[in-house]
Amino acid sequence: MTFILGIFTAFFILFLFGRLPKRRDTPAIQNARNRKLSAGAWVIAVEGYTRNITAVVAVTDEGGSSGRLKNEWGMLPPGDVRNCMVALAENDNELKSILDFRFDRGELSGHSLGNLLLLAVTEMCGDFSLAVEKMNHLLAIRGRVLPVTTEGIRLAGKTSEGLQVHGELDISKHGHELQEIWLEPQNARPLPDVLSAVDDADVILLGPGSLFTSVIPNLLLPDFAKKLCDVEKPRIYICNLMTQPEETENMDIVQHLEWVSAALGETPEFLIANSEKIPDEIIDAYHEQGAQPLYLDNKQRAVLREMGCIAIEAPIMSIIESKSEGKVVRHDPQKLASVIFKLISELKGEE
Repeated sequence: MTFILGIFTAFFILFLFGRLPKRRDTPAIQNARNRKLSAGAWVIAVEGYTRNITAVVAVTDEGGSSGRLKNEWGMLPPGDVRNCMVALAENDNELKSILDFRFDRGELSGHSLGNLLLLAVTEMCGDFSLAVEKMNHLLAIRGRVLPVTTEGIRLAGKTSEGLQVHGELDISKHGHELQEIWLEPQNARPLPDVLSAVDDADVILLGPGSLFTSVIPNLLLPDFAKKLCDVEKPRIYICNLMTQPEETENMDIVQHLEWVSAALGETPEFLIANSEKIPDEIIDAYHEQGAQPLYLDNKQRAVLREMGCIAIEAPIMSIIESKSEGKVVRHDPQKLASVIFKLISELKGEE
Protein backbone atom coordinates (compact mmCIF):
# COMPACT_ATOMS: atom_id res chain seq x y z
CA MET A 1 0.00 0.00 0.00
CA THR A 2 1.34 3.42 -0.72
CA PHE A 3 0.53 6.74 0.95
CA ILE A 4 0.79 9.99 -0.93
CA LEU A 5 -0.20 13.25 0.62
CA GLY A 6 -0.18 16.47 -1.20
CA ILE A 7 3.24 17.92 -0.89
CA PHE A 8 1.96 21.39 -0.80
CA THR A 9 0.27 20.94 2.27
CA ALA A 10 3.26 21.37 2.61
CA PHE A 11 2.62 19.48 1.71
CA PHE A 12 2.94 17.22 4.99
CA ILE A 13 2.42 14.75 7.67
CA LEU A 14 4.66 13.14 10.16
CA PHE A 15 4.13 9.42 10.30
CA LEU A 16 2.16 9.40 7.11
CA PHE A 17 4.42 11.91 5.70
CA GLY A 18 7.52 10.25 6.79
CA ARG A 19 8.51 12.56 9.58
CA LEU A 20 8.93 10.15 12.42
CA PRO A 21 10.03 11.55 15.78
CA LYS A 22 13.78 11.30 16.21
CA ARG A 23 14.74 9.14 19.17
CA ARG A 24 18.11 7.77 20.19
CA ASP A 25 17.05 4.14 20.18
CA THR A 26 19.39 1.19 20.19
CA PRO A 27 20.17 -0.42 16.81
CA ALA A 28 17.97 -3.37 17.77
CA ILE A 29 14.97 -1.11 18.44
CA GLN A 30 15.61 0.84 15.24
CA ASN A 31 15.76 -2.37 13.20
CA ALA A 32 12.55 -3.63 14.79
CA ARG A 33 10.75 -0.38 14.02
CA ASN A 34 12.04 -0.46 10.45
CA ARG A 35 10.74 -3.99 9.96
CA LYS A 36 7.36 -2.94 11.34
CA LEU A 37 7.19 0.03 8.97
CA SER A 38 8.19 -2.09 6.01
CA ALA A 39 5.52 -4.64 6.80
CA GLY A 40 2.76 -2.05 6.85
CA ALA A 41 0.10 -1.46 4.26
CA TRP A 42 1.11 0.08 0.97
CA VAL A 43 -0.58 3.38 0.26
CA ILE A 44 -0.51 5.63 -2.76
CA ALA A 45 -0.87 9.25 -1.82
CA VAL A 46 -1.85 11.63 -4.56
CA GLU A 47 -0.38 14.81 -3.54
CA GLY A 48 0.80 14.29 -0.66
CA TYR A 49 3.54 9.36 4.05
CA THR A 50 4.74 5.40 5.94
CA ARG A 51 7.77 3.67 4.65
CA ASN A 52 5.44 1.85 2.28
CA ILE A 53 4.34 4.92 0.38
CA THR A 54 4.49 6.11 -3.17
CA ALA A 55 4.08 9.85 -3.43
CA VAL A 56 2.73 10.98 -6.79
CA VAL A 57 3.59 14.64 -7.27
CA ALA A 58 2.18 17.24 -9.64
CA VAL A 59 4.59 19.02 -12.00
CA THR A 60 2.65 22.20 -12.76
CA ASP A 61 4.46 24.61 -10.41
CA GLU A 62 5.41 27.85 -12.18
CA GLY A 63 6.41 30.14 -9.35
CA GLY A 64 9.68 31.09 -7.70
CA SER A 65 12.75 28.95 -8.14
CA SER A 66 10.84 26.15 -9.89
CA GLY A 67 9.44 28.53 -12.47
CA ARG A 68 12.84 30.03 -13.20
CA LEU A 69 14.49 26.63 -13.64
CA LYS A 70 11.64 25.54 -15.88
CA ASN A 71 12.04 28.61 -18.09
CA GLU A 72 15.83 28.81 -18.11
CA TRP A 73 16.74 25.12 -18.24
CA GLY A 74 13.64 23.51 -19.71
CA MET A 75 13.35 21.08 -16.81
CA LEU A 76 10.17 20.05 -15.05
CA PRO A 77 9.51 22.16 -11.94
CA PRO A 78 11.41 20.48 -9.08
CA GLY A 79 10.04 22.29 -6.01
CA ASP A 80 7.14 20.03 -5.11
CA VAL A 81 9.18 16.89 -5.76
CA ARG A 82 11.93 18.25 -3.51
CA ASN A 83 9.47 19.04 -0.71
CA CYS A 84 8.04 15.54 -0.82
CA MET A 85 11.44 13.86 -0.82
CA VAL A 86 12.52 15.91 2.18
CA ALA A 87 9.35 14.88 4.01
CA LEU A 88 10.02 11.20 3.31
CA ALA A 89 13.77 11.17 3.88
CA GLU A 90 15.23 9.22 6.78
CA ASN A 91 17.20 12.19 8.12
CA ASP A 92 14.54 14.74 7.34
CA ASN A 93 15.37 17.22 10.11
CA GLU A 94 18.92 17.69 8.85
CA LEU A 95 18.02 17.39 5.18
CA LYS A 96 15.23 19.93 5.38
CA SER A 97 17.54 22.69 6.54
CA ILE A 98 20.07 21.79 3.83
CA LEU A 99 17.84 21.13 0.84
CA ASP A 100 15.48 23.98 1.69
CA PHE A 101 18.38 26.44 2.04
CA ARG A 102 17.59 29.38 -0.21
CA PHE A 103 20.27 31.66 -1.63
CA ASP A 104 19.63 35.36 -0.99
CA ARG A 105 22.05 37.13 -3.33
CA GLY A 106 23.72 36.96 -6.70
CA GLU A 107 22.44 35.01 -9.67
CA LEU A 108 21.35 32.18 -7.37
CA SER A 109 19.11 34.47 -5.32
CA GLY A 110 15.76 32.79 -4.69
CA HIS A 111 16.90 29.29 -5.64
CA SER A 112 16.83 26.49 -3.08
CA LEU A 113 19.77 24.09 -2.84
CA GLY A 114 17.45 21.11 -3.29
CA ASN A 115 16.09 22.46 -6.57
CA LEU A 116 19.60 23.03 -7.88
CA LEU A 117 20.63 19.53 -6.83
CA LEU A 118 17.71 18.07 -8.77
CA LEU A 119 18.71 20.20 -11.75
CA ALA A 120 22.28 18.91 -11.57
CA VAL A 121 21.22 15.26 -11.36
CA THR A 122 18.75 15.79 -14.21
CA GLU A 123 21.52 17.24 -16.38
CA MET A 124 23.76 14.29 -15.51
CA CYS A 125 21.06 11.69 -16.24
CA GLY A 126 19.37 13.48 -19.08
CA ASP A 127 15.99 12.49 -17.66
CA PHE A 128 13.96 14.07 -14.85
CA SER A 129 12.26 10.85 -13.71
CA LEU A 130 15.61 9.03 -13.54
CA ALA A 131 17.05 11.95 -11.57
CA VAL A 132 14.18 11.72 -9.09
CA GLU A 133 14.76 7.97 -8.78
CA LYS A 134 18.45 8.54 -8.03
CA MET A 135 17.52 11.16 -5.44
CA ASN A 136 15.10 8.68 -3.85
CA HIS A 137 18.04 6.35 -3.21
CA LEU A 138 20.49 9.08 -2.31
CA LEU A 139 18.22 10.51 0.40
CA ALA A 140 17.12 7.10 1.74
CA ILE A 141 13.49 7.87 1.04
CA ARG A 142 10.83 6.07 3.07
CA GLY A 143 9.00 4.74 0.08
CA ARG A 144 9.16 6.46 -3.28
CA VAL A 145 8.49 9.86 -4.85
CA LEU A 146 7.30 9.95 -8.46
CA PRO A 147 6.41 12.86 -10.73
CA VAL A 148 3.01 12.05 -12.20
CA THR A 149 4.38 12.69 -15.71
CA THR A 150 7.56 13.86 -17.39
CA GLU A 151 5.70 15.73 -20.12
CA GLY A 152 5.52 19.50 -20.03
CA ILE A 153 2.02 20.33 -18.78
CA ARG A 154 0.28 23.52 -17.75
CA LEU A 155 -2.91 24.19 -15.86
CA ALA A 156 -5.68 26.14 -17.56
CA GLY A 157 -9.22 27.02 -16.62
CA LYS A 158 -12.24 29.22 -17.13
CA THR A 159 -14.04 31.28 -14.51
CA SER A 160 -17.79 31.57 -14.11
CA GLU A 161 -17.56 34.91 -15.94
CA GLY A 162 -15.83 33.32 -18.93
CA LEU A 163 -12.30 34.54 -18.15
CA GLN A 164 -9.59 32.17 -19.43
CA VAL A 165 -6.76 31.64 -16.95
CA HIS A 166 -3.47 29.87 -17.63
CA GLY A 167 -0.74 28.63 -15.32
CA GLU A 168 -0.68 27.60 -11.70
CA LEU A 169 -0.34 31.13 -10.35
CA ASP A 170 -3.46 32.40 -12.15
CA ILE A 171 -5.38 29.22 -11.32
CA SER A 172 -4.58 29.72 -7.64
CA LYS A 173 -5.61 33.36 -7.81
CA HIS A 174 -8.97 32.59 -9.45
CA GLY A 175 -9.64 29.17 -7.94
CA HIS A 176 -12.77 30.18 -6.07
CA GLU A 177 -14.19 31.57 -9.34
CA LEU A 178 -13.38 28.57 -11.54
CA GLN A 179 -16.05 26.82 -13.53
CA GLU A 180 -13.71 24.50 -15.45
CA ILE A 181 -10.11 23.33 -15.11
CA TRP A 182 -7.94 21.25 -17.45
CA LEU A 183 -4.38 20.49 -18.46
CA GLU A 184 -2.61 21.61 -21.59
CA PRO A 185 -2.02 19.32 -23.38
CA GLN A 186 -5.04 17.33 -22.26
CA ASN A 187 -3.63 13.95 -23.31
CA ALA A 188 -0.46 13.97 -21.20
CA ARG A 189 0.51 10.48 -20.11
CA PRO A 190 1.41 9.39 -16.58
CA LEU A 191 4.63 7.51 -15.97
CA PRO A 192 4.30 3.70 -16.21
CA ASP A 193 5.68 3.46 -12.66
CA VAL A 194 2.85 5.68 -11.44
CA LEU A 195 0.26 3.32 -12.91
CA SER A 196 2.11 0.32 -11.46
CA ALA A 197 2.07 1.95 -8.03
CA VAL A 198 -1.73 2.08 -8.20
CA ASP A 199 -1.83 -1.67 -8.84
CA ASP A 200 0.42 -2.31 -5.83
CA ALA A 201 -1.49 -0.03 -3.45
CA ASP A 202 -4.04 -1.11 -0.88
CA VAL A 203 -5.30 2.40 -0.26
CA ILE A 204 -5.26 5.59 -2.31
CA LEU A 205 -5.02 8.91 -0.48
CA LEU A 206 -6.11 12.10 -2.21
CA GLY A 207 -4.78 15.15 -0.41
CA PRO A 208 -4.32 17.07 1.73
CA GLY A 209 -3.00 19.90 -0.38
CA SER A 210 -3.97 22.90 -2.44
CA LEU A 211 -7.12 21.79 -4.23
CA PHE A 212 -6.59 23.20 -7.73
CA THR A 213 -2.79 23.31 -7.82
CA SER A 214 -1.78 20.19 -5.92
CA VAL A 215 -4.45 17.48 -5.76
CA ILE A 216 -6.51 18.00 -8.91
CA PRO A 217 -3.64 18.39 -11.45
CA ASN A 218 -2.71 14.72 -11.04
CA LEU A 219 -6.31 13.65 -11.60
CA LEU A 220 -6.52 15.63 -14.86
CA LEU A 221 -4.32 13.09 -16.60
CA PRO A 222 -6.98 10.87 -18.21
CA ASP A 223 -5.06 7.59 -17.96
CA PHE A 224 -4.19 8.15 -14.32
CA ALA A 225 -7.74 9.09 -13.34
CA LYS A 226 -9.07 6.05 -15.21
CA LYS A 227 -6.59 3.81 -13.42
CA LEU A 228 -7.67 5.13 -10.04
CA CYS A 229 -11.30 4.45 -10.96
CA ASP A 230 -10.71 1.00 -12.44
CA VAL A 231 -8.84 -0.55 -9.50
CA GLU A 232 -10.86 -1.85 -6.58
CA LYS A 233 -8.97 0.11 -3.93
CA PRO A 234 -10.54 2.37 -1.31
CA ARG A 235 -9.99 6.04 -2.13
CA ILE A 236 -9.81 8.51 0.74
CA TYR A 237 -9.99 12.26 0.30
CA ILE A 238 -8.22 14.03 3.17
CA CYS A 239 -9.74 17.45 3.51
CA ASN A 240 -7.68 20.53 4.28
CA LEU A 241 -8.00 22.18 7.68
CA MET A 242 -8.53 25.66 6.27
CA THR A 243 -9.61 27.24 3.02
CA GLN A 244 -6.86 28.82 0.97
CA PRO A 245 -7.05 32.55 0.25
CA GLU A 246 -8.32 33.13 -3.30
CA GLU A 247 -7.82 29.50 -4.40
CA THR A 248 -10.64 27.99 -2.30
CA GLU A 249 -12.01 31.11 -0.65
CA ASN A 250 -15.52 30.60 0.83
CA MET A 251 -15.67 26.99 -0.37
CA ASP A 252 -16.96 24.30 1.99
CA ILE A 253 -15.91 20.65 2.25
CA VAL A 254 -18.63 19.42 -0.09
CA GLN A 255 -17.47 21.81 -2.79
CA HIS A 256 -13.91 20.54 -2.37
CA LEU A 257 -15.11 16.96 -2.78
CA GLU A 258 -17.27 17.83 -5.78
CA TRP A 259 -14.24 19.20 -7.63
CA VAL A 260 -12.13 16.15 -6.73
CA SER A 261 -14.94 13.82 -7.81
CA ALA A 262 -15.36 15.64 -11.12
CA ALA A 263 -11.64 15.40 -11.88
CA LEU A 264 -11.42 11.77 -10.79
CA GLY A 265 -14.58 10.68 -12.55
CA GLU A 266 -16.02 9.07 -9.41
CA THR A 267 -16.69 10.07 -5.82
CA PRO A 268 -14.07 8.82 -3.33
CA GLU A 269 -15.55 6.27 -0.94
CA PHE A 270 -14.25 8.05 2.17
CA LEU A 271 -13.53 11.57 3.35
CA ILE A 272 -11.55 12.52 6.46
CA ALA A 273 -12.29 15.91 7.99
CA ASN A 274 -11.03 17.61 11.12
CA SER A 275 -13.41 17.79 14.08
CA GLU A 276 -11.05 19.50 16.50
CA LYS A 277 -11.87 23.08 17.44
CA ILE A 278 -9.32 25.62 16.33
CA PRO A 279 -8.70 28.37 18.94
CA ASP A 280 -10.48 31.63 18.17
CA GLU A 281 -7.28 33.70 18.17
CA ILE A 282 -5.79 31.49 15.45
CA ILE A 283 -8.99 31.61 13.40
CA ASP A 284 -8.95 35.42 13.67
CA ALA A 285 -5.40 35.50 12.28
CA TYR A 286 -6.43 33.27 9.38
CA HIS A 287 -9.51 35.40 8.72
CA GLU A 288 -7.26 38.42 8.19
CA GLN A 289 -5.63 36.49 5.34
CA GLY A 290 -8.97 35.43 3.85
CA ALA A 291 -8.97 31.85 5.16
CA GLN A 292 -11.54 30.04 7.27
CA PRO A 293 -11.72 26.63 8.99
CA LEU A 294 -13.26 23.67 7.20
CA TYR A 295 -15.78 21.71 9.25
CA LEU A 296 -18.72 19.52 8.33
CA ASP A 297 -22.24 20.52 9.35
CA ASN A 298 -25.47 18.51 9.16
CA LYS A 299 -26.34 19.84 5.71
CA GLN A 300 -22.95 18.84 4.31
CA ARG A 301 -23.13 15.43 5.98
CA ALA A 302 -26.45 14.79 4.28
CA VAL A 303 -25.04 15.77 0.89
CA LEU A 304 -22.04 13.48 1.38
CA ARG A 305 -24.36 10.57 2.15
CA GLU A 306 -26.25 11.28 -1.07
CA MET A 307 -22.95 11.29 -2.94
CA GLY A 308 -22.10 7.88 -1.50
CA CYS A 309 -19.13 9.14 0.49
CA ILE A 310 -18.57 8.05 4.09
CA ALA A 311 -17.40 10.98 6.22
CA ILE A 312 -14.94 10.33 9.03
CA GLU A 313 -14.62 13.23 11.44
CA ALA A 314 -11.72 13.13 13.88
CA PRO A 315 -9.31 15.42 15.75
CA ILE A 316 -6.42 15.42 13.27
CA MET A 317 -4.82 18.83 13.69
CA SER A 318 -1.94 20.28 15.63
CA ILE A 319 -0.80 23.83 16.28
CA ILE A 320 2.78 24.70 15.50
CA GLU A 321 4.84 27.84 15.90
CA SER A 322 6.18 29.20 12.62
CA LYS A 323 8.98 31.77 12.64
CA SER A 324 7.43 33.62 9.72
CA GLU A 325 3.71 33.08 10.36
CA GLY A 326 3.33 32.66 14.12
CA LYS A 327 0.88 29.98 15.26
CA VAL A 328 -0.49 27.92 12.37
CA VAL A 329 -2.57 24.76 12.12
CA ARG A 330 -1.30 21.65 10.39
CA HIS A 331 -2.44 18.06 10.06
CA ASP A 332 -1.04 16.06 12.94
CA PRO A 333 0.87 13.15 11.38
CA GLN A 334 0.30 10.65 14.15
CA LYS A 335 -3.39 11.50 14.61
CA LEU A 336 -4.08 11.27 10.90
CA ALA A 337 -2.06 8.07 10.56
CA SER A 338 -4.08 6.54 13.38
CA VAL A 339 -7.38 7.36 11.66
CA ILE A 340 -6.21 5.98 8.31
CA PHE A 341 -4.74 2.76 9.67
CA LYS A 342 -7.83 2.16 11.79
CA LEU A 343 -9.93 2.47 8.64
CA ILE A 344 -7.59 0.13 6.76
CA SER A 345 -7.84 -2.41 9.56
CA GLU A 346 -11.64 -2.22 9.58
CA LEU A 347 -11.82 -2.63 5.81
CA LYS A 348 -9.58 -5.68 5.91
CA GLY A 349 -11.75 -7.15 8.66
CA GLU A 350 -14.79 -6.91 6.37
CA GLU A 351 -13.16 -8.89 3.60
